[in-house]
Amino acid sequence: MEDDSAASLPPGIEAAWGLRERPPKGPKRSLSLPQIVDAAIRVADSEGLAAVSMSRVATELGAAPMSLYRYVVSKDELLVLMVDAAYGKPPTADGPDEGWRAELARWAWAEREALRRHPWVLRVPISGPPATPNNLLWLEAGLHHLRDTGLTATEKLSAILLLTGYVRNTSTLAVDLDAAAQTSGTTLSQTVTGYTRLLRSLIDPQRFPQLSSALEAEAFGSDGDLDDEFAFGLERVLDGVAALVQARD
Repeated sequence: MEDDSAASLPPGIEAAWGLRERPPKGPKRSLSLPQIVDAAIRVADSEGLAAVSMSRVATELGAAPMSLYRYVVSKDELLVLMVDAAYGKPPTADGPDEGWRAELARWAWAEREALRRHPWVLRVPISGPPATPNNLLWLEAGLHHLRDTGLTATEKLSAILLLTGYVRNTSTLAVDLDAAAQTSGTTLSQTVTGYTRLLRSLIDPQRFPQLSSALEAEAFGSDGDLDDEFAFGLERVLDGVAALVQARD
């Protein structure tokens, strides 16, 4: 029986892997798929995901909107390609083996940085497990870092899912806070300061003793820097993985 797995691939995945059948010979094309994807990313970076449309991308390229459909069949397909390109390739270890924990920490910080460069990625709905080239390279790299831990294949996959989920969740929170600050015309630091001031005016120590203690200790901070928060949570996630690794040892 003939293998028709390639024919059943979603259009976005098919295009990402370069598996789409080439069109018959005709006039020389003035565009390319990478050009279109890069233009779409520029629009999303500068104007937000909502601004991305086939016509807007065509304008960015100085081309007719219909000309884009020779390369991508729909906006949904374009979004798949944009996300894959925005992630890029994962970091590679240039030096000696640092151990799984340090390598995974670098992997997580690199993913966070990719999402900070292109925050609109977090607004693209996840339609399924990773299947595009760069996304699978990130997964491959994460699993590689766990290669000598003694974890089972299932546990390694679950650990990477846990870690990337943490990165995406904290990145989404940061994007939402930044959007709220921009809407109100303030900085993130001012937003945090305003929030603590609001809490002080609303709560009393009798009803909210723990929150009151946190306010007195200035635990909410005011510098607007979320790096420390990310680092704290990342270390706790890795502590959990380390406990499982130790149990396997």
